[in-house]
Amino acid sequence: MKRGPRPMPLGDERAHFWRVQRMARATGVDLVAAQDHGLLPQSDWAAMVGRCRGCLWAEGCDRWLGHLEPMEAGSEGDAPRACPEDCVNSRTFAALQGELVQEV
Repeated sequence: MKRGPRPMPLGDERAHFWRVQRMARATGVDLVAAQDHGLLPQSDWAAMVGRCRGCLWAEGCDRWLGHLEPMEAGSEGDAPRACPEDCVNSRTFAALQGELVQEV
């Protein structure tokens, strides 16, 4: 009997929870506001973390997140950037960004 390729194990849930949080912050997506406005139901949030856990680009993601661009002098935090195309949640982050802009 032939078998297909073995499925990849999912990454650590806690690590990917925080990775999605960091990516949201880096791309300027306010996840709390998205949930408050009904744009990000709990099931969608859980799906984002689940997709991240199965992503093969985790090392690239960590490198990308490690090279944040500082905001202008006198500002706190980092300048929001476009989510990298390699991110499995890039479309979700882009959609949330657009919807949050309309809500504000």
